[in-house]
Amino acid sequence: MYSRAVRRGRVPRRDADQVPCLLDLALLHPDPDDMDWLVPTSPQEVMTRLLRGLYEDVRASQRRVGSAVAAYEWYAGLGGSAPAAAAGEGSAIRVLEGLSRIQAAMDEATEACTHEVLTVQPGGIRREDELAEGLHRALTLRGRGVRMRDLYTHVARHGQGLLNYLELMGEAVEARSLDEVIDRLILFDRTVAFIPANTDRTMALELRHPALVGYLVTVFERLWRLAIPLTAPLPDTRIEGISHREQSIAALLAEGHQDAVIAERLGISVRTCRAHIARLSETLGAASRTQLGVRIAQVGLDGPREPVDLSQVTVPGQGSRTGR
Repeated sequence: MYSRAVRRGRVPRRDADQVPCLLDLALLHPDPDDMDWLVPTSPQEVMTRLLRGLYEDVRASQRRVGSAVAAYEWYAGLGGSAPAAAAGEGSAIRVLEGLSRIQAAMDEATEACTHEVLTVQPGGIRREDELAEGLHRALTLRGRGVRMRDLYTHVARHGQGLLNYLELMGEAVEARSLDEVIDRLILFDRTVAFIPANTDRTMALELRHPALVGYLVTVFERLWRLAIPLTAPLPDTRIEGISHREQSIAALLAEGHQDAVIAERLGISVRTCRAHIARLSETLGAASRTQLGVRIAQVGLDGPREPVDLSQVTVPGQGSRTGR
C-alpha cells in the first residue's frame, strides 16, 4: 500500500482501512486538499524519523540501521523524481489525525524550541485538566529559558487554575486577554505553527511554510498589542451600570449575532450570556430586543464611542432615567 502511494502520489482512504498501521506509523496522512485521500510521507522523512528513534542505540543497532537505509533506498526508487517536489509541500503543511499524533508533534516541536512560544487560547475559564495537559511542555521550555506569551479571553481571568499556572511559571510567561480571540494557535520559534483542523480538535494542521507562519505571527502580534495584561484591571466602560463584558455583548448584539454565537465568541455559557442581556435591557430601559438594539446605538455601545452619561439619555415614556 505504501509503495503504491509513493508511486501514484496518493491513495483513497478506504483502501488503507485494512492496514491502519500505515496511519499509526505516519507513513500515510490525510491530504489537506481532500480528506478522502491519503498521501505518503516522503521516504526521506520516514528515514529521518527512523534514525532519530535509533540514535541513542546506534552502536548496538548497526544492522538495524543498515536494513532501514536499504529499505529507504528501495522506497525512494519507487517514485522517481516526482515525490521530491511533493516532499516540500508535505512538510510545509502536515495533517495530524488523532490526539496521540498531535501530542507527539507538539512534544517534538517543544524539544526543538529554543527562543519563544506564542499561544492563543480561546474559550472561557480553563479547566484544570487542560492546564495540566500542557504543563510538562511549559516547564520544559521554562527550564531552557524560552519565553512564552499567551492570549486568553477576559473570561479566563476568573479561573483559579490559570492564576495558579501563571504563578508557577513566573516571569517565563506573559499573559494578556481580550474580549474575544481567534481559534487556538501555538507558534514555536516563529517557524512552526499548530492550528485545529476540525471542530472537536481531533485533527490539527502542522504548518512550516514561512509565508503561512509569518502571517500567523503578524495576526498574533496585532492581537497582542490590543490585549490587556492579566496583571492590569479591565478598563472602566464609563457607562454607569454596564460592565465590560456587557459592553462586549452589546457590540456583538449590534452586529446581529445570536445568543449562542455571542457566548461562544466570548467564552461564556449561553445562560450567562442571556443573563447579561437581561441586565443590559434593564439598565438601558429596553422592553424588547428591538428596543434594546436601538438603545445600544443611542448610548454608543455599537462601536467606537465617547463616554456617555445615561442620566442624560431619555427613555421613551419615562422621561429622564438615571443608570443604576
